[in-house]
Amino acid sequence: MIRLGVVSFLNARPLIAGLEADDRVALRFDVPAALPALLDRGAVDLALVPVIDVLRSPGRLAVVSDACIGCDGETLTVRVFSQVPPDRIRALRVDGDSHTSVALARVLWRALYGVRLDVEPFDARQTPPESHPAVLLIGDKVVDPRRGRFAYEVDLGGAWRQHTGLPFVFAVWARRTAAAGPEPDAARGLLEAARDRGVAQAAAIAHEVGPRLGWPGALAERYLTRCLTFRLDSRAIAGAARFAQACRAEGLVPEDPAEIAWPAAAAAITAGDAA
Repeated sequence: MIRLGVVSFLNARPLIAGLEADDRVALRFDVPAALPALLDRGAVDLALVPVIDVLRSPGRLAVVSDACIGCDGETLTVRVFSQVPPDRIRALRVDGDSHTSVALARVLWRALYGVRLDVEPFDARQTPPESHPAVLLIGDKVVDPRRGRFAYEVDLGGAWRQHTGLPFVFAVWARRTAAAGPEPDAARGLLEAARDRGVAQAAAIAHEVGPRLGWPGALAERYLTRCLTFRLDSRAIAGAARFAQACRAEGLVPEDPAEIAWPAAAAAITAGDAA
């Protein structure tokens, strides 16, 4: 049996279509920031890991599939909310469920405004986000009306696309290189088949699962069918490389990390092929 660590938000549901009923698979759901630790201690065989954690673990984690969570513009669910204009933000309370999005906010504020953000985690489930002047929220919490009202919003996927012209990769399926586990080819085939099913069924998944997680059905459908991408291609990999370079410049990853070993087939896919 393959034990999978899966992001608990709506954005991961197209990646696991059909797997909940597959007796070859056991799913364990958690927030993105918790999944690398589950993988590290062997609680799961593969996990949907924030890409920043792969960059911070050179050679220790291997990407096993071209299935991913990414975007090529607006994400809807990775956003900075503030009561002041974005260029005046200096301190940011950041959603403790996130790793990659925190790094992305720091990279973007440095690039766009020349600001080194002072970031401090907070728990949006315990503390009302609107009690802070500026917050980063991710996932289903972004569409929860309990987050409160803010004067300004910045969608980080949209800001990255506007700044670089490239897609962004938030999370990838990864395994520990030194650990025994499922046969890589079998795992890759399982994950990519689930992704293909999920993309084909994304509208139905949105209307079935979205309302249970607090999403209006129509908005969930737009999110899964128009905002997110679920397959690595050469442009997405170029965007990840650009992000890695920016993270190194900010001291967020090792200065000279090993390059991520992307699946060869994914690196060869152009955006047109992926579509």
